[in-house]
Amino acid sequence: MKLNLSNILTICRILVIPIIVALIYLKSPYYGWLAFILFCLASITDYFDGYLARIRNEVSNLGTFLDPIADKLLIASVILILTSKEVITDWETIPALIILLREIAVSGLREYLAGIKVSVPVSKISKLKTSLQLIALAILILSESGISFIPILFIGKIALWSAAILTLYTGYDYLKNFIKSTNYDLDLYAIGYNIETLRIKENEILNKKELIKRFVMGHITNSPCDKVFKR
Repeated sequence: MKLNLSNILTICRILVIPIIVALIYLKSPYYGWLAFILFCLASITDYFDGYLARIRNEVSNLGTFLDPIADKLLIASVILILTSKEVITDWETIPALIILLREIAVSGLREYLAGIKVSVPVSKISKLKTSLQLIALAILILSESGISFIPILFIGKIALWSAAILTLYTGYDYLKNFIKSTNYDLDLYAIGYNIETLRIKENEILNKKELIKRFVMGHITNSPCDKVFKR
C-alpha cells in the first residue's frame, strides 16, 4: 500500500509517543521542554493530516483507521505517565479516568457500528473536545519544565477538568446520535422491505390484468374458456 503525506504524518504521531513518554519520565526541566515541544508538534499533526488528506484528495482507509487510534494512544499514554509521576493525582484522577473510559467506550461502540454497517460522523464539538484534551495535557507537561512564575500545574488541572466535562457531554451526544442513526437505518430497512413487498404485489396484479386483457383481445387461445366461447 502506497503511503501518502497524510498517512506519514499520522504514523509519525504514533512513533513519537514513546519518545514523549520517556522525556516526561526523565526528571529534568530540559527534558520537560522537549516533551512539551514534541507533544505540541504531534498534536498539530492531528489537524494537518486530515486537512492535507482532504485538499489533496488523499483520504484513504488506512488514514481513516489510524487517525483516531493515534489520538487515543497519544492522550492515553500521556495521562498514564503523568499519573505515574503524580502530576495527575488525588481528585484530578477523576477527569483522567473520565477521558480514558469514554475513549474506550466510544472505541467499542464504533467497532459495533462498523459491524452493522452504521456510521456516526464525528461532530464539531467532539473535535473541540480532543483539542481541549490536548491543550490540558500540554499544559500539564509544561509543568515539568521548571516554570515557577505562573501556576502552570493549577492551570493544567483546571483545563483537565474542563476537558473531562466536555468529554462527558460528547459521550452523551455520541450515544444520542448512535441511537438516532440505528433507528433511522432500521426504519429505512423496514420501509425498503415494505416497498419491495408492495412492488411484488403490484407486479402480480399487473400480470393478472395483462392476462385478462390478452384473453379478451383474443391473444390467448387453446384455453378452456376459449373452447366454451367457440361453442
